[in-house]
Amino acid sequence: MLRLPAVSRPLSAGITVALRLIKGSTAGTNNVGTAATAAASNLEVLVDGKPVMVEPGTTVLQACEKMGIQIPHFCYHERLSVAGNCRMCLVEIEKVPKLVAACAMPVMKGWNILTNSDKTRKAREGVMEFLLANHPLDCPICDQGGECDLQDQSMQFGSDRSRFTEAKRAVEDKNIGPLIKTIMTRCIHCTRCVRFASEIAGVEDLGTTGRSNDLQIGTYVEKMFMSELSGNVIDICPVGALTSKPYAFTARPWETRATESIDVLDAVGSNIVVSTLCGQVMRILPRLNEDINEEWISDKTRFAYDGLKRQRLTQPMVKNESAQLVTTSWEDVLTRVAGALQSAQGNNAAAVVGGLVDAEALISLKDLLNHLNSDNLCTEEIFPIAGAGSDLRSNYLLNTGIAGIEEADLLLLVGTNPRYEAPLFNARIRKSWLQNELQVALVGREVDLTYTYEHLGESVKILQEIAAGIHPFAQVLVKAKHPVVVVGSSSLQRGDGAAIMAAVSTIAQNARSGVEEGWKVFNVLHRVASQVAALDLGYKPGVEAIRKNPPKVLFLLGADAGCITRQDLQNDNLIIYQGHHGDVGATMADIILPGAAYTEKCSTYVNTEGRAQQTRVAVTPPGMAREDWKIIRAIAEFAGVILPYDTIDEVRARLAQVSPNLVRYDDVEEANYFKQANELAKVVNQDSLTEPLVPPQLTVKDFYMTDPISRASQTMAKCVKAVTEGAQAVDEPSIC
Repeated sequence: MLRLPAVSRPLSAGITVALRLIKGSTAGTNNVGTAATAAASNLEVLVDGKPVMVEPGTTVLQACEKMGIQIPHFCYHERLSVAGNCRMCLVEIEKVPKLVAACAMPVMKGWNILTNSDKTRKAREGVMEFLLANHPLDCPICDQGGECDLQDQSMQFGSDRSRFTEAKRAVEDKNIGPLIKTIMTRCIHCTRCVRFASEIAGVEDLGTTGRSNDLQIGTYVEKMFMSELSGNVIDICPVGALTSKPYAFTARPWETRATESIDVLDAVGSNIVVSTLCGQVMRILPRLNEDINEEWISDKTRFAYDGLKRQRLTQPMVKNESAQLVTTSWEDVLTRVAGALQSAQGNNAAAVVGGLVDAEALISLKDLLNHLNSDNLCTEEIFPIAGAGSDLRSNYLLNTGIAGIEEADLLLLVGTNPRYEAPLFNARIRKSWLQNELQVALVGREVDLTYTYEHLGESVKILQEIAAGIHPFAQVLVKAKHPVVVVGSSSLQRGDGAAIMAAVSTIAQNARSGVEEGWKVFNVLHRVASQVAALDLGYKPGVEAIRKNPPKVLFLLGADAGCITRQDLQNDNLIIYQGHHGDVGATMADIILPGAAYTEKCSTYVNTEGRAQQTRVAVTPPGMAREDWKIIRAIAEFAGVILPYDTIDEVRARLAQVSPNLVRYDDVEEANYFKQANELAKVVNQDSLTEPLVPPQLTVKDFYMTDPISRASQTMAKCVKAVTEGAQAVDEPSIC
């Protein structure tokens, strides 16, 4: 008789359910206590004889951590549900006959927890002996070496010998995609990856099969781990079972230099650590920031770094008589650029900035063109100008804040797919959906967001009906205590973007009527890192003005989205491109100025919620590339324009003059005037709305390849290929 392998849930699912009942939590995570238990008096317990006051529902492990005592553990993670698999956290409770799992046991009044008794030490040594019984001796070749919890805890809590003489078991490695390397023989079945995939990422790809010695973690059937957050399982794996494929065998952690920085490949502004060796970026890791990305980052942030060393612009270049780009000196190219700008009068000189441009370069370019009597400065990203437009800051910010979504009880998404446009923001929404029972509704294309939502439809009439109060969902909005409305910037780039903005503004204003003072309802979710800072500094969104009146000299600062082409200009127009990659903008340029990427400069970026943050210099720019603001400052010098700054500090002083929020780092400057913005939006003609209300269909490239860095990345190209082939395999008819 054919016997199928057993499919099991985490070993201590019953313990998890029991803890939920004890704590009164329906979310299945490690949040301790509810409003009722929090109001109760604290409990006094003893940890190694020392008293400590804790809240009811606090686990033994948390009580010990409060005293600064380390309890060894593998399966426990503070952002995941309690599993109790590894048993490494066993501790003795005085007058309790059996040892208890510290991660899963709530404390009781009067307990004396013994964390270093003979019984506790013997139990830890025994558990470690079992864990190492089948673990391979891979430490010299394991990429986890130097950062391995198993190494550290076996040294501190394990024994110096083993009683096992049996042969070690071996487990076949799994192919789960081009990003994660699996060596499943090292797996200790902590199920952290399974719980992360299910709870944080929202995909049910990983699980356990088999029992006892045949227990394995995998994807049931061989397939790619399909998640935009999949790389985080590398960080939470306590052993070397899951490691980075692109990073494999390239460096050791003690050889690299870590630089704290921020990610600029989307508008979230995730905090990261850039690891470098010999002048090259070796890997990118997440950095803890509870207000933005917690301790997670997206796969594009983590793995697109190899694009930083491919297709780079390293030398100044100009077109010769044969229309071929040839290298030249900085003096020659600066002279040419300065002469061209001087010859262009007024708005005959224009500039377009791309999605990766820092605030220092934005203010330098603005000052340069303003001194040349031109205010023709545009962004690639379109934003509605009619109504309040970008004049009121509240009109283009994620006003609720990324972390603020956890306080919401109702969320309306309009024409956006946050799973691919802002994966970390989508993870926050899922977290609130799980823990706080957040109700989500969507107007736009029906997509998989990893959580359930009410799909209201794709018609623009739905927005008009909600704004007029005649749609059933309008009543739901009014009754909500903390409603949030989020419109995607991609929807606002349509021809009827101003009308969509007006309708959404009215919906948000109506929803504000019954909420507490100070709660923000209206939000815009941006996709590129430079847009908020550019709008703060007075750049015009979109290039329509340039298309209508083509300038004689067009300065492209990192503009690689293809928003403007040679066909939009006249034949004798001069195009100057400044950037770090030979991408779309560089291919049509007459003069090329090599700039620095975000890992090569100390610069300011403002994320979608309006938070100013700084990147740090991790490596030096390649070849003759220089920081963008320095290049623009040198052009001004050659053009006879005096810009009032020579150092980065002076540039930031200039930023503070124009927009002080740009130098208030790690602080969100709140915006207001929602009522005034809505009143101005009412003048927009709602008849211009066109059906349906959906942005263009997002493809796999719209997540993995959105900017010149990720488009140059071989790893991202492998992801696109793997996902495309996987989708084709799913679509193929079965022959069974």
